[in-house]
Amino acid sequence: MAVTKRHTVLVLRALGLGDLLTAVPALRGLRRAFPDSRIVLAAPGPLADLVPLTRAVDSLWPTAGLGGVRLPDPVPEVAVNLHGSGPESIEDLRSCGARRIMTHAHPAFPDLDGPQWIQDQHEVQRWCRLLDHFGIEADRRHLELDRPEQASDRPGAAIVHPGASHRARQWPEERFARVARGLADRGHDVVITGTGQERPLAERIAARAQLPPAAVLAGHTDLCRLAALVAEASLAVCADTGLAHLATALTTPSVVLFGPVSPRHWGPPEDPHHAALWAGTVGDTFADRPDPGLLRISAEDVLEAAERVLAHAGEPDTLGSGGAR
Repeated sequence: MAVTKRHTVLVLRALGLGDLLTAVPALRGLRRAFPDSRIVLAAPGPLADLVPLTRAVDSLWPTAGLGGVRLPDPVPEVAVNLHGSGPESIEDLRSCGARRIMTHAHPAFPDLDGPQWIQDQHEVQRWCRLLDHFGIEADRRHLELDRPEQASDRPGAAIVHPGASHRARQWPEERFARVARGLADRGHDVVITGTGQERPLAERIAARAQLPPAAVLAGHTDLCRLAALVAEASLAVCADTGLAHLATALTTPSVVLFGPVSPRHWGPPEDPHHAALWAGTVGDTFADRPDPGLLRISAEDVLEAAERVLAHAGEPDTLGSGGAR
């Protein structure tokens, strides 16, 4: 009996953690549109542990960035550009020989159909809108990941994640320390997370907050352990970074600090379990100092927001009374 060969749908999104998580609704839309196809995601290798949690992707093809992307065999039937609208990403997909390409329109490729790029829209909506142009329904509300099978090392912890991809998004460490101390004073098991390079920052914050060395988890959590930690956390406090999207995807209450970029473009959904703090101004994401709007957010603002989201999560006494959990 002959075995029918599965078609391949190649999806390009060679970006970071937050970028992957904002594309989950679009990936799920593709899964529904191509139920019998093999969906391959071209993305950085370290994201592989999260891919099964999307329930939308069959495998990850390690792809560090654009330009000369080495594409898998066999030739995909469909190639989808969830990376961007520039000529480099489109050219990478054209080189794979797919019969059909779904991408935004670009003047350098007049033969390719696609919607016009709209700058002023939420990143989640951007990719749902792209698929809608090609008759594929994607619901921007479907952001959740499956919960990791691995258990958390610190169930119920309050996560303080001070790192950010750009200096402009970096809230001052002394303010993170005041938030960490405030949460600890109210009975939370506070942990400080981050990359190995951010461990000195995490250690300084822990010292300022008078937390024990065991509170510093920066550099000791791979992506799988980080997802498990977030999934079982009581709260996450962070800048506009990948961990914020992980908290949304795993339905963990969060307080997210926005600076040069509006939450209108990258923020969590409007939900009382998430607070997006923003001074209302935009700035230069690539500036070499914290954004002035970000600096208008105080530690007290963050603790008050934490009280609100925890109350909606069913923990009204955690911050309000100062009692231990």
